[in-house]
Amino acid sequence: METLVAIIAWAVFGLIVGAIARFLVPGRQPMGMLMTMLLGVVGSLVGGMISWIFSGEANIYEPAGWIMSTIGAVIAILLFMQVGKRV
Repeated sequence: METLVAIIAWAVFGLIVGAIARFLVPGRQPMGMLMTMLLGVVGSLVGGMISWIFSGEANIYEPAGWIMSTIGAVIAILLFMQVGKRV
């Protein structure tokens, strides 16, 4: 049961962070709700890696907080848009 609650919490957190990142990045992003959720989760991991690079104290796979997760999601969406232009 504990694992299910953690998965649901990550999904809700990812959806909120992904929606904030999509709001901050100008332009149209052709994503549905599931991709927005995945964007937020990936953004959290990217934000955790960025904070690990600068601090060196945390585990590299540890999720980041709200701000670093949003920054990571913005970076991920910009990369996603660049890859989408090439295809």
